[in-house]
Amino acid sequence: MIKGLSKRVIVVKCPDPTIFEEAIFIIKEDAFGRGSAVNVLKEAQRTANEYVRNNIERPSGLMARLSPPIFLAALSAAAGIAWFAVYLVGI
Repeated sequence: MIKGLSKRVIVVKCPDPTIFEEAIFIIKEDAFGRGSAVNVLKEAQRTANEYVRNNIERPSGLMARLSPPIFLAALSAAAGIAWFAVYLVGI
């Protein structure tokens, strides 16, 4: 056990806990001398957001390009066309 060691940390909570709960940043001793606490906090939030943006898989394919209501409408139209084609073959 180490005694007498003090570190400053910033804990950034994640708005979507399915990815991670929080990010912990260990602050350098001279960080507050170079900028205000608000600037240090903004940098921690920017870094956490950038990590998520660059490392979390994005959906690909048709669903990624269309909004959910448009995708549902297109899927319903395709099902209707398929049903009509089956109906025409049965006549």
